[in-house]
Amino acid sequence: MTVIVTGGAGFIGSALVRRLNAQKRRVVTIDKLTYAGNPDNIAALPHPELHSFEQVDICDRAAIKRIYAGVKPQAVYHLAAESHVDRSIDSPAPFIETNVNGSLVLLEAALDHWRGLDGIAKGQFRHLQVSTDEVYGELGDTGYFDENSSYKPNSPYAASKAASDHLARAFGRTYGLSVMVTNCGNNYGPYQFPEKLIPLTVLNALEGKTLPIYGKGEQVRDWIHVEDHAAALQMAMEKGRSGETYLIGSRGEQRNIDLVHKLCAVLDGLVPRQDGKSYATQIAFVTDRPGHDARYAIDPSKAERELGWKPGHTLEAGLKATIQWYLDNSAWCRRAGQAYDRGRIGLG
Repeated sequence: MTVIVTGGAGFIGSALVRRLNAQKRRVVTIDKLTYAGNPDNIAALPHPELHSFEQVDICDRAAIKRIYAGVKPQAVYHLAAESHVDRSIDSPAPFIETNVNGSLVLLEAALDHWRGLDGIAKGQFRHLQVSTDEVYGELGDTGYFDENSSYKPNSPYAASKAASDHLARAFGRTYGLSVMVTNCGNNYGPYQFPEKLIPLTVLNALEGKTLPIYGKGEQVRDWIHVEDHAAALQMAMEKGRSGETYLIGSRGEQRNIDLVHKLCAVLDGLVPRQDGKSYATQIAFVTDRPGHDARYAIDPSKAERELGWKPGHTLEAGLKATIQWYLDNSAWCRRAGQAYDRGRIGLG
């Protein structure tokens, strides 16, 4: 069985590629290698002979058609996306181009490929659209997103992902293509590009820089370890029902300010500052993001019930292991940081 993983050199995609490769699955990674795509993320696979890499933009119809014709995949995990909300505020167009138009190119290629398969192979082919909980907008102080929640995206990024989700479902309903959608909370773990909150906080702390917190830091996010997410994606592909949506979360709700304090406390224990003070003294509150959603929280009961999936990491243990990974992989951090100066963006 050969599968395609789009965005496989990115943060979540590479975790999935590493997982599948460790299981001796044949994987073809498609990645444009934008600033957040990093070949180092998949450079040390245990079975490199079972992996191939295509540096291709998913908007390139001819290239995608060529790959499908050559690979003849049984399944496609679609993770390639522009993913940083702040960047979408400053420049929405690349998000529409990649997340919407690119998703359409992949769906059309999948449809053409599927139509040319025989009965058994046709029944086995699947396309998994990997999405975010941000498509649902924001919650109040209580309640959870589930598979019946209405879409109410509030950022250009979220709107682009909502559009691609709708396209995937439309291809399933209109053409009969076997499509599933997953929506996940905030991921953390090794190999995450340092524009996101956790690696940004860790690297800034170690360098004695300010730890910026948007607004009052009261926004709530539902955190999940990237390896748990990758496991859920594989289980959705292999056990999920065609046409269904599965929300993936580990019940890891945290206010941003509380999460940063947790990170500082771990750093205080692993690499104390020379002056004896806590890294928390570097926290600084900055102007909030325009349209910043107040709270996300996921009810993963359907995924737990139908897929048999459970997260394997507690937030506390996962954060400590993640910080240790960044401490142990300073060379990766330096190379990844060359594409981003960690300056503030997304003020509109």
